[in-house]
Amino acid sequence: MAGDSSPYHPTSKPSRPSSILFHCKKTNLYSLVIFLCIISYFLGAFQRGGTGPTTSTISPVLKIPCTNPTSVTNTTNLDFNPHHRPTDPTTKSSSETTKTFPPCSANFSEYTPCQDAKRSLRFTRDRLIYRERHCPVEKSEKLKCRVPAPNGYKNPFPWPQSRDLVWYANVPHKELTVEKAVQNWIRYEGDRFRFPGGGTMFPNGADAYIDDIGKLINLEDGSIRTAIDTGCGVASWGAYLLSRNILPISFAPRDTHEAQVQFALERGVPALIGVLASKRLPFPSRAFDMAHCSRCLIPWGQFDGIFLNEVDRVLRPGGYWILSGPPINWKRYWKGWERTKEDLNDEQTTIENVAKSLCWKKLVEKGDIAIWQKPKNHLNCKANRKLTKDRPICKALDPDRAWYTDMETCLSPLPEVSDNEEIAGGGLENWPVRLNFVPPRISKGTVKGVTAETFQQESELWKKRLSYYKAVNSLIGQAGRYRNILDMNAYLGGFAAALTEYPVWVMNIVPVEAKVNTLGVIYERGLIGSYHNWCEAMSTYPRTYDLIHADSVFSLYKDSCEMEDILLEMDRVLRPEGSVIIRDDVDILMKVKSIISRMEWDSQIVDHEDGPLEREKLLFAVKKYWTAPATAES
Repeated sequence: MAGDSSPYHPTSKPSRPSSILFHCKKTNLYSLVIFLCIISYFLGAFQRGGTGPTTSTISPVLKIPCTNPTSVTNTTNLDFNPHHRPTDPTTKSSSETTKTFPPCSANFSEYTPCQDAKRSLRFTRDRLIYRERHCPVEKSEKLKCRVPAPNGYKNPFPWPQSRDLVWYANVPHKELTVEKAVQNWIRYEGDRFRFPGGGTMFPNGADAYIDDIGKLINLEDGSIRTAIDTGCGVASWGAYLLSRNILPISFAPRDTHEAQVQFALERGVPALIGVLASKRLPFPSRAFDMAHCSRCLIPWGQFDGIFLNEVDRVLRPGGYWILSGPPINWKRYWKGWERTKEDLNDEQTTIENVAKSLCWKKLVEKGDIAIWQKPKNHLNCKANRKLTKDRPICKALDPDRAWYTDMETCLSPLPEVSDNEEIAGGGLENWPVRLNFVPPRISKGTVKGVTAETFQQESELWKKRLSYYKAVNSLIGQAGRYRNILDMNAYLGGFAAALTEYPVWVMNIVPVEAKVNTLGVIYERGLIGSYHNWCEAMSTYPRTYDLIHADSVFSLYKDSCEMEDILLEMDRVLRPEGSVIIRDDVDILMKVKSIISRMEWDSQIVDHEDGPLEREKLLFAVKKYWTAPATAES
């Protein structure tokens, strides 16, 4: 914690202490014998240093339970320091081990490194390329400080209250309350914002708008589970889908309208900063059951339809694309849109032609809503293409490859089928059966080294691990404590699947450095996620997540980038009083603990759920509450 001389300090307010409390029942004789047998490997009682109170609004209480004496698990929390101090000859000097990470200045409170406005000006404005990811490259560009919360920051309202209410101090931007006042997006009410559920194209509210969509396609039988909202605004469409068991990802560029993605995340709605420009979206092919654009201002017909082509890539066979706003229903709105009839008619004609070139079928256009459907497979599409020679099918590029990968205007191929009724890549069960049913990518053997048996074992393993996590951190599973969760190395999505009974959502990250690309499997389970390289910052705002889970992340990146940079990024995206669970080799965790002890985190290393003989250990941590001081923002 910064001292009094620092420009930052914890905000003083009455509350209970947020110290992490570790409890263990008295060890019995049997446990003592086990402990003595392995004392050559472990020494000392595991004691937590610095237990003074810190300011808090919720007191995280982590309990490390003693194990049943009949189990092989050690019952004592142990000090790993004596045997696991870094001895690598390449280890940095003592000055490195005492390095501090001071608070950044207050103007960095909303800093998103890869969407920095000043850096973006170096890039062309054509096709909004300047709004894409452009990350710091030089070491001198990377922050070595901790991004502060704005003064007065409060823990968000618990879900589902957060869908409708956000503290003003957390996202202090009133621009949308003026700019979108007549459209009922957002209202400012004293110390908070209220989100009535309105939108440009749904004046009666997002719920009524979704009801209108539900009259045209089935939103209730579980066949539609994953959805993507392009140009999401404050994500009211996605927010109201969640109550219907449909899981959305909302995205929009940073600051097209001030803080729209930040508002979405503060509301507890899955979102990323993103834009359709020159690079593919960071999702696998065949990911979403439904894609949506409500007056999202994306020029769908321009550039040979490249943006719709990208929607086609991430849309599942038989999936739906929904468009409302210009040019749909232009005969009614053309005067209000201040455009000519000819211009709007040409725009709609171009979109219709692009959709045909993608082999989409237009299902319906009713009122302000138009819906197209992607075919189940490409058999007829290929046959027609031989005659029309329109929009060739891509041959070289992997459809799932999507990290800094250029968009193309050729059609992403679907897996081969034997007849017109077969669903390319395999059919999916309806939600919630889909979650635990063996995904087609696994059953068809397209994920190297992963079988149906592996999948089932992985699912059971994460149920066991979650139970252990809850025994250590009693707040996991408590309604209202955690909402936004990040899994930094998700593999098959087992951690997220084990959490589905709780009111949380999980952003499942598959690192681009992972040996196997499993993100398509995660989507086939009805979960969501993204590709990412953890040597770079996430496309998200500070204070996005309540809980971060990192399984073997530091082992994966030990030769790629600095451990401190990954930890500082975790600190940036973690809310004050947010929690972290890190699984890794004990030597790596000792280095992690050394760094985070200088980052205003309380932490403790505990044994693996299978006992002390496992080299893999777990680190549980809580980020302390602190903010920028009021004087720095005045």
